[in-house]
Amino acid sequence: MKFPQTQTLKQIANIIDCEYVGDANFAVLGMNEIHVVEPGDIVFVDHPKYYDKALQSAATIVLINKNVDCPEGKALLISDDPFRDFNKLTNHFRPFQASNVSISASAKIGKGTIIQPNTFVGNNVVIGENCLIHSNVSIYDNTIIGNNVMIHAGTILGADAFYYKKRPDGFDQLVSGGRVVIQDNVGIGALCTIDKGVTGDTTIGEGTKIDNQVHVGHDTVIGKKCLIASQTGIAGCVIIEDEVTLWGQVGTTSGITIGAKAVVMGQTGVTKSIEGGKSYFGTPVEESREKLKQLANIKRIPEIINKLK
Repeated sequence: MKFPQTQTLKQIANIIDCEYVGDANFAVLGMNEIHVVEPGDIVFVDHPKYYDKALQSAATIVLINKNVDCPEGKALLISDDPFRDFNKLTNHFRPFQASNVSISASAKIGKGTIIQPNTFVGNNVVIGENCLIHSNVSIYDNTIIGNNVMIHAGTILGADAFYYKKRPDGFDQLVSGGRVVIQDNVGIGALCTIDKGVTGDTTIGEGTKIDNQVHVGHDTVIGKKCLIASQTGIAGCVIIEDEVTLWGQVGTTSGITIGAKAVVMGQTGVTKSIEGGKSYFGTPVEESREKLKQLANIKRIPEIINKLK
């Protein structure tokens, strides 16, 4: 997430009321999670296990809960609770805006697009040309939709990321300030949920088709011309490359990559990154041919036992 205007290190420190290490005028351009940070971004870290990863990342401002040696060319924000202060920054730069109309006045809707009754279109939404949005679709703030997109009834674009920190009194949610981006010629079925990024984008690539009742987690990037069948659950921060097929009731863990043109058969649990151009089945996931051989051999166990007797 980029800020509307460049901030200084001192300005950011004042917003969250913390100390800083570095030039007071050090430029701060935005904030992001570790996997998508760029120079000028703030990244937060609150566990020693991940200090080095954050400090050596592309981020040039590190929001951290310990005064450590600052890498050359970077700056630190010293906070007793980086998770809390990251949320403060999100709420400051992208606060929730209530709406009292079905289609926000700030929404931009292209020529030839049809929006059926009872659909909600939030603030700063952009919808391209010749789209068909069926009834009871909810399109949260800042969502971007391309041209020739079809979205069926009951689908939600832009729900919060499922991202929590455990506290003594319960769970503290990481505020989502990212977006959903739907590219051209995408089809989305009924009752799907596509979560927005925490600070970046959840992206559905051009020409991808998604069946009913599919969940896509925060910051996931789905490539071009993918097919995703009903009741599939895709976790956050997953990369699905072009022309992947996921059949019904596939589930994935977070932070993995599914290679281009992979085919994942129904009810498979994708527990790790998998190469493209192959077919997969089972939980934990394996190449389908090998997995089916294993299942065939298991069925022969009673026969083998009888022969041994």
